[in-house]
Amino acid sequence: MRELGGGPFGAIVVKDDKIVGVGMNKVTRKNDPTAHAEIQLLRKAGEQQKNYRLIGSTIYVTLEPCTMCFGAMVHARIERIVFGASDPKTGVCGSCINLNKENFFNHKIAITGGVLEEESSELLRLFFKSRRTLKLLKKSKPIIPSVPAINKVICNNSGRLPYFTLKLLFAKFVSIS
Repeated sequence: MRELGGGPFGAIVVKDDKIVGVGMNKVTRKNDPTAHAEIQLLRKAGEQQKNYRLIGSTIYVTLEPCTMCFGAMVHARIERIVFGASDPKTGVCGSCINLNKENFFNHKIAITGGVLEEESSELLRLFFKSRRTLKLLKKSKPIIPSVPAINKVICNNSGRLPYFTLKLLFAKFVSIS
C-alpha cells in the first residue's frame, strides 16, 4: 500500500472471528474519489461472501469514517465499527457529527472510537508530514526521493503499515471487549 501512495488508511472486516476482507486507500492510484479503504473493503468482502449484506461483521479502520463510507456500511448492515484516530474534518462517528444518532437511517451500527488513537494519529501525522516534505522537495530540487526513502519516513523502517496497525487495533479491541 505504501508503494501505491495511499497512505496509512486501511480497513479490515471481521466476521465470525475471521478476516473476510482487507482494504486500502486507492483514491489517487485509481483517480477515484470513492476508492477509500472502507469502500474497497466492502467491495472485496461482498464478493468474497457472495452477499453485499455483511450482517454480524465488524470493521476496524485506522481513521474515523466519512459520510460516504458510513453510508455504505449502513447499507452493508455492518454490526460494529472500531476506529483508531478521530477525524475532526470529515469524521461522522462523533467528531463532526454522529450520523449514527440520526433517525433517517434504517440500521444502527455500534461504534467504538479511539482504540490505539495515539498510534493511529501518529501514523497519519507522519504520513502528511512526509507529503508536505515531498512537496517542498519537488519545488526545490528536480530529484524526488525514492519510494524506500518515503517508506522510511512513514513507517520508521517497520514496513508493516497499515495491516499491522489494523491487526493491533483488532487485537486491542478484542482484549478490551
